[in-house]
This record gives sequence, C-alpha cells and structure tokens, in this order.
Amino acid sequence: MNERAHARQRWAARASLTCAGLALIAPMGTAPSGGLALVAAGAVSVAVSLVAVWWMLTRRGWFRIASGVLAVAAPAGAVTLFVTAHLFWLLLLLLALWGLAVWTGKFALSSTQSHVVQVVEYETPPPARPFLIMNPRSGGGKVERFGLRARAEELGARVHLLDPTRPDGPEDVAALARDALAQGADLLGVAGGDGTQALVAAVAAEHDVPFLVISAGTRNHFAMDLGLDRDDPSTCLDALTDGVEIRADLGFANSNPFVNNASFGAYAAIVQSPAYRDDKVRTTLELLPELLTREKGPRLTAHLTGMGGPVVAIDSPQAVLVSNNPYSIHDIAGLGRRERMDLGVLGVLAVTVEGAAQAAGLLRGRHSEGLTAAAAREVVVDADQDAIAVGVDGEALMLTTPVHCRVEAGALRVRVPRTRPGVPAVKPALDWRRLRKLAARVGWTALPKSRQTRR
Repeated sequence: MNERAHARQRWAARASLTCAGLALIAPMGTAPSGGLALVAAGAVSVAVSLVAVWWMLTRRGWFRIASGVLAVAAPAGAVTLFVTAHLFWLLLLLLALWGLAVWTGKFALSSTQSHVVQVVEYETPPPARPFLIMNPRSGGGKVERFGLRARAEELGARVHLLDPTRPDGPEDVAALARDALAQGADLLGVAGGDGTQALVAAVAAEHDVPFLVISAGTRNHFAMDLGLDRDDPSTCLDALTDGVEIRADLGFANSNPFVNNASFGAYAAIVQSPAYRDDKVRTTLELLPELLTREKGPRLTAHLTGMGGPVVAIDSPQAVLVSNNPYSIHDIAGLGRRERMDLGVLGVLAVTVEGAAQAAGLLRGRHSEGLTAAAAREVVVDADQDAIAVGVDGEALMLTTPVHCRVEAGALRVRVPRTRPGVPAVKPALDWRRLRKLAARVGWTALPKSRQTRR
C-alpha cells in the first residue's frame, strides 16, 4: 500500500474517532433542554423494544400482541419526546454522526484498495464431454430467462432438463450424474439450488471429475463464496471453454453432503413442518415459542473435535449451524459469507439463549454470551431423540442420532471461468483500539518497513 493510501486510512480513522466523539458530547450542549435525558430515554427504548421482540417470539395470544405493540411503541415514544422537546434535529445529528463514525472506521480498518481473496488455480484442459443438470424452476426460471440450455449445448455440453411435473416425484440427480459418468462424461455441472448442487458435487468428488457450478438458484450462496457471477448465470458457462480449476471442501452430515451448511434445532424443526412451505411466517410464529423455550423439540448437545485441543461441548443450544468452512460473523453484513472454501475445517455457530437480555446481547456478534463460534474438523450433534430434523443446504431431512458432521478437505475440483468477479474480502470488525492506534500514526511511520528504510 503506497503513502497516499496510508494517509487516506489514517485520516479516515481520525474522522471516525472525531464523529464518535462529537456524537458523545453533542447532547451535553443541549443540557438546558434535556438533551442528555432524551438520549438516555432513547437508549432505554431500544432495550425495551429488543426485550419486547423476544417476548413476541416466545409467547402467544394477547401477550404476543401486546409485546408487538410495545416493540414498536417504545422507539416511537422516544422519537415523540425528541419532537416535543424541539430536539428532533439532535436525534438526526446523532444518527448521522454514528453512521459516519462506523462507515469511516470500517474504511480505515480495511484496505483502501478493493481486493479479492486469492485462491490457487490449476490449469487443466477443457472438458470434452460435459454433462449438465438444469432445474427449470430454480431461481424463478433463470434457466429459461438466461437461455442456459441453448448456450450450454452450443458449447458442446449435454444437458438434462429436470421435469418438475413428474407424477412419481423428483428425479434422482445423483443417479443421473452417475449414469452420465458411466456414459463417458468428464465433467458434471448443475444449474439449480444449493441442495441439488451438493448431491451432484458428492458424485463428482467420489469419481474425481471436475464440477461446474451455475448460479441459477435463488440465493446462490455456494456460487457467491466461489467468486462466481450471481447476476448473470450464463457467465459460469464460460468455464467450459476458458476455465481453471480450484479446490473446495465438501461437508457431510452422516452420509448427506452439503456445500453450505447443516442446521439443527429451531430452524431445522420449523422447515420440517408440512405447513412451512405454504405459510412461512405463520408457521414460524406458531412453532417458535416452544422451540425457543425448549418446551418442545429435541435437547441438543454438540461435541467439537479435531483442532488439537480438548473436546468442546455445547449443551442445550436452541440452534446449531455447522458449515462447510467458517462464516464471517464480524457484523450482520458478513453473515452468510465465507472468505475461503479450502481451509479443511467446519464452522460452528451455536445459539444458547436463556432470556430476553441474552437474546438482545446477540447483537454484539462474536462477543455475545449466547453465541458460540468455533471451528472443528468433526462435529457430533446428539439429542434425546432417536432422529432429529436437520436442514441440509435448505433441504428438510430426518437423520438418526448422533449426527456426525465432517469435512473432506479439497474433495471438489471446481471448474470456474478464468475471468470472474472473485470473492471480496470480508470487512474487519470495528475495533476502536485499532482505530486509535491508526489515527495516532504520523507521516512516514505508517509506511511499510521497506519504504521507511529507503528514507
């Protein structure tokens, strides 16, 4: 990073600290008008609103309705107090100052030059007989909208279009992939959701053939973490003629493969409900009270091993997410993203909440008492039931306990376009101590050592 870039970071850190300081002292200038008291009332209203949300999720009937009203009324009442005291401008000023403090602080702590995560690429010849499975309903019809079948066939691929109207149920995509390999296919690919991707990926890994991901699903989390273009899935097909291979890990829950994650507990139980697909909101609100308070559902225990230390046990969490490589949890914006897919470890996020205060504390991210974030090579999830609901890449399954989750390092040979967006680096957590150190640097001391020596 050059001297000008260091200077930008340094001044961004100073701007962040200045904005935060102004936000702290601004209410003092309105003491005669009660500005400090109003700011305190606003903070209390936010806390009350968070507690009310927890009550709304864990209760039913009139108590749930009253809690919902309180969750909205508390902050609205605080805003009304500011307006009545003719200090609404102060509220807007504080929000603007804190917003600037966070934005400039994040900028200062991250590189001033946008960069992508560098992954090792392998030069391999293009496939001679690629076989692609496409789901016409996936992503709201992206296969047809982007002309994926025609484009793939122009590039020499054999395409199998899934038939969603089959009277005997959905086709076995793993069996289709195996049949294609038996007929000489030298690449397997999928245009569909991550659940379908995982099933075919496992077949590709088993036979050590390249795997092609086409971002034609709804959320495309796997495609995003591979650095592919999620806005135009047709660009993924460029890998058939001008591509490279990268290695990616593959997770398993018992014998069920996953490219993203396996979820246990509250979320898994909700998506298992037959009513969930037709009415997600009502089903969630109906089931959450007993699941969050542990009146219903299995009592889980997760054991984490394989990182060189003692076995880590997580007792009675309401939810456990085991992911193929760890997710970033520095802030809400980072959730659901993985910088690397080749670390050879599972990520673990477990939520254990005993009350409203602890639920509100989840907003603190990795510093929350109710959140456990860890990495492991194996995770064993046990329960007081013989079988439990598990969401495997969004697919609702019932698996026998204990459920053994493991990761196969570098199992996937993923073929990707040579030119692709790449994986943006996750922004660092806002660390005020680091900001102070960065802001205190003067002139050439912020430069790399090599530049300092030349001076």
